[in-house]
Amino acid sequence: MSTRVDVEEIQTTKGEKLLALVLAVFLLMGGIWVYAKIDDAVRTSSPPDYSYAGTPAEQAAVAQLRAAEKRQSRAQTAAANARDNLELKREAYRTALEAHRAEAARLGVAYDHARKRYARAQQSVAAASGQVARAQPPAAAAERHIAQVQSGRIHKRELLAFGLRLAWVLANLLFGYWLLARLRRQGSRYYAVGIAFVGYAVVLAFVMATDYLTDYFDPLDLGPLVLSLVGIVLTLLAFVGLQRYLAKRIPARRVRRRECPFCGYPVRGNEHCEGCGRDVVAPCARCNEPRRVGAAFCGACGAA
Repeated sequence: MSTRVDVEEIQTTKGEKLLALVLAVFLLMGGIWVYAKIDDAVRTSSPPDYSYAGTPAEQAAVAQLRAAEKRQSRAQTAAANARDNLELKREAYRTALEAHRAEAARLGVAYDHARKRYARAQQSVAAASGQVARAQPPAAAAERHIAQVQSGRIHKRELLAFGLRLAWVLANLLFGYWLLARLRRQGSRYYAVGIAFVGYAVVLAFVMATDYLTDYFDPLDLGPLVLSLVGIVLTLLAFVGLQRYLAKRIPARRVRRRECPFCGYPVRGNEHCEGCGRDVVAPCARCNEPRRVGAAFCGACGAA
């Protein structure tokens, strides 16, 4: 004799509900760990973000700009020192002239040398600044291209991580709904396990949606929308499947409870339902004996 019962007739105990909740929590811990490790695995398997240094020509342009900037910096430092020295020589020469000292002539020659040295330093600054100005356009273009390549690598890595995470979440959702439907069809006492897995998968999908809503908007902003649409479709399909399942099972359950298979009104030995007026007793197609409408087998001949 079969002991199989309908899922709706199974009374889930508080202990089973608690265990299902605990199972969902541990599943969520493992699922989030895998979710985080996916990004780590993609990072370690991808080239470093800033490993691309540009083509040889781009590297030469950037190096030329850096060298020109160094020469400009040295020239500016030398010009500042020459200006300070010029000011000292000028003050010494002016003081000697005012005091009518004998070394005034010598200090005047030193002042002239300092002024010429400062003029040469200014020329060096102007030349170095010109070199920097000429080196800036190609170096800036090279740096923009290098930054674009590096940004493209980062974007591809993030897109790959997003795709793998989305596949992980969808796989959990699909498996959860499949497991729930299978346990329901079998009338299994482990139906609460299926509910726990579906709950875990839904929370995991919510975690991913929250993650990408706070971090990404373009072009990965469609990720949460895809998860939402997939979750809505799967839930609606599960709801439709449940309604079809109930439509097949409810009449038989009502017959076992001595109720009308059409409206559920109690049957008191009449051939017609007092609630809807339909026939609740009809002749058997094999033996022509009275048979309850909706019964799986005839009570007289055993025909299905």
